[in-house]
Amino acid sequence: MSAAVTPETGTAGAPEGAAPAMTRRHILQAMSGLMAGMFVAILASTVVSNALPRIIADLHGSQSSYTWVVTAELLAMTATVPIWGKLSDLYDMKLLIQLSLSMFIVGSLVAGFSHSVGLLILSRVVQGIGAGGLTALAQVVMAAIIPPRELGRYSGIFGAVFAVGTVAGPLIGGVLVDTSWLGWRWCFFIGVPFALLAIVLLQLTLKLPTVRREVKIDYLGALLIMSGVSALLLWVTLAGNRFDWASWQTAALVTAGVVLLAVAVLVESRVQEPIIPLDIFRNRTVTLTTVASLLVGVAMFGGTVFLSQYFQISLGKTPTVAGLMSLPMILGLMVSTTVAGQIISARGKWKGFLIAGGIIMTAGMGLLSTISADSSFGLLSAYMVVLGVGVGMLMQNLVLAAQNDVPASELGAATSVLSFFRSLGGAIGTSALGAVLSHRVASEMAKGFGGAAENGGAGHGVPDLSTLPEPARQVVEHAYGVATAEVFLIGAPFALLALVAVLFIKEKPLKTQSGMERLAQENAAAAKTPATPAH
Repeated sequence: MSAAVTPETGTAGAPEGAAPAMTRRHILQAMSGLMAGMFVAILASTVVSNALPRIIADLHGSQSSYTWVVTAELLAMTATVPIWGKLSDLYDMKLLIQLSLSMFIVGSLVAGFSHSVGLLILSRVVQGIGAGGLTALAQVVMAAIIPPRELGRYSGIFGAVFAVGTVAGPLIGGVLVDTSWLGWRWCFFIGVPFALLAIVLLQLTLKLPTVRREVKIDYLGALLIMSGVSALLLWVTLAGNRFDWASWQTAALVTAGVVLLAVAVLVESRVQEPIIPLDIFRNRTVTLTTVASLLVGVAMFGGTVFLSQYFQISLGKTPTVAGLMSLPMILGLMVSTTVAGQIISARGKWKGFLIAGGIIMTAGMGLLSTISADSSFGLLSAYMVVLGVGVGMLMQNLVLAAQNDVPASELGAATSVLSFFRSLGGAIGTSALGAVLSHRVASEMAKGFGGAAENGGAGHGVPDLSTLPEPARQVVEHAYGVATAEVFLIGAPFALLALVAVLFIKEKPLKTQSGMERLAQENAAAAKTPATPAH
């Protein structure tokens, strides 16, 4: 067994002030608050998924509003993940997680009281900033207290929390929407007590050493990165909907995004404490896992975010039933994450699972590209299980591979870079594929209504099937079935490219020391090395 789970006598030979090794009991206690926080972040996105058609209808929103409610949180999370990750290398990680949870609470309360789509989207931005902190920091803290070789033993807990949050969210959301005396607003309120519980548990159970050193935050770099990414995501979201792909708006947003990010790279290469250390990309494993994470984000988020809409509109299911229909994919993900983690910890080999995950995920996307309004639940379940198994093998182990191959002092940066690019891929996928879905729905409904697409609401609000006559209902169901299949068809090549990136990752033995122990050793070695005179 590794040093991280031996008795509490500390690491032999560690310098004064080094973190003592943690027992398995202490690790589980510390993880309780982390997992409560992760549950909140997962619940925030999943509990809304089945409620969105009803929310958008009640607030008189459009199909683009539907996409924006999802994209706003992803955009805010994406833009802030590297900032949270960098801050975790400089400040108290426990305090930062509690701060991110507090922001989530504020966003949830504003969302619950929203009476317009605009205010709802703004609240999702605040939620996204908080979720960015949870996404980056939870994995950084786990790497700090658990050695890479032991992480697989605990991935079952992470997988179970992910599965419960992902399964319970749509079910809870569906029940709340279908319960007249509660309604969709409780989809946002329900996460607040869990967030408060997570803050308390973190305060009681998470004990991390505070490293005090002079720090300099690269505010200019953070602003440039957030602005550049936001400009490009705004373009992907609005192009083809609010304006043409070939237009002056496209030229303006793309030029602004590229210039801002180019200046950000220049700034990051010169400052003392960059938000995204560019040197980290000299590490081949980090670079390849980053590319794979981006592609996984495009494929997975871009495809699955519209499944609930497909279940409700194309198949005519209630929000509660739509939540139940997502169970096969989540169970596949949970089982594959847990089993792969246990085998990786026992054998120390991980690349095979990345390759298998890439192959299976690509197959799952391909199978789901064949669905239609007439697909049976049994067939859909089999396809979703395949996709879930592939994602479960791939997503978490990409983080493990990167964390294992960087110095402990760069754990926060490496973890946040992967989370950043996975979220970026998710935002791009949701926006771009949402535009594809909207365009294909409008096209199919125009065909079905003989060119009078407006009769079915194409291009306007998300249709309410209960108000449509049977012939119009069949046209709408067919349109959303065809459009959803096309989304998965376009997403499948991105999953295949992720597999190609994984093939070039070099497998290295998993380290047997936690991040805190490795950091103590690195600091001790640095203290013995004579300082280099400044030039």
